[in-house]
Amino acid sequence: MKITRSHEQWRTILTEQQASGLTIIDYCREHQLATSSFYVFRKKLGITSNSFVRTQVTQQVEVITPQPLIELTLGKATLRLPSSTSATYLGQVLRALV
Repeated sequence: MKITRSHEQWRTILTEQQASGLTIIDYCREHQLATSSFYVFRKKLGITSNSFVRTQVTQQVEVITPQPLIELTLGKATLRLPSSTSATYLGQVLRALV
């Protein structure tokens, strides 16, 4: 015997399945529902499966990535400058060393 359910009843069934933690197949088997009907009404009602978990940010952390250095070695002296050093300044330093 075919059971006719309203859209609201299907909406409740779909919501309960998502909350149950059961797979669609297991939920339908447990509640004696046709999986084909389940998928048809899920599409009709525009309900998608929740495969993503909603999270909440509790603490923001600033990630600082270390900048690579420019390293100049002349004899026993080593000069380390940030990679953001301007080319003009770097040129001046090199000219002064030579």
